[in-house]
Amino acid sequence: MNARRRQDLSDNVATKARILDAAEHLFADRGFDATSLRTITTEANVNLAAVNYHFGTKAGLLEEVFKRRVEPLNEERLVRLSKLQEESGADAPSVEAILTTFIEPALRVSRDPAHGGMVFMRLLGRSYAEPNEQIRRFMPELYRDIEIQYGEALGAAVPHLAVEDLYWRMHFVVGTIAYTMAGTDALQLLASCPYCDPDDVEGITERLVTFLSAGMKA
Repeated sequence: MNARRRQDLSDNVATKARILDAAEHLFADRGFDATSLRTITTEANVNLAAVNYHFGTKAGLLEEVFKRRVEPLNEERLVRLSKLQEESGADAPSVEAILTTFIEPALRVSRDPAHGGMVFMRLLGRSYAEPNEQIRRFMPELYRDIEIQYGEALGAAVPHLAVEDLYWRMHFVVGTIAYTMAGTDALQLLASCPYCDPDDVEGITERLVTFLSAGMKA
């Protein structure tokens, strides 16, 4: 590959990342419907043709914003879950251990600006509070493997639960984690507590696991 070709590829990668960063920030602040492509191109300092080239449509751009953050996060979760299950051998891992593999990676992402940090967490919070047709279309597929594999793992850990109760409790787990990670007001409340450090990932993980595992096992 010649130097010109390498430079063109580098420019394309940089342009795509700039568009994704601008869209993520604007979607988080304003919502999908209230954010125009013109606003995104102005923020990213690109033309509309660049957005069309890389993403096709505004809906395609929204999907890529989520995929960029969610896919690596879920891949880490599944790798940790698989390792936990291998180490447990014939025995089902504990609810506490399973939830730790699910919660800790997400909390670390929420504190890491290089992987979206609180900007993406605000966007994720909006996706739960203000879902639109585009999000409803692609979001279930992004979490399908997570739902299946964690559902099986937790089902084995709490075999006394009916499937309906298991999935309701998983829903409550996800909602609690999303609230902890994503809500700006919630973080401000947390920071106002003299005993609470919003940057203490290990401490928050431990407390969340204790709280949520009790609910899963009840």
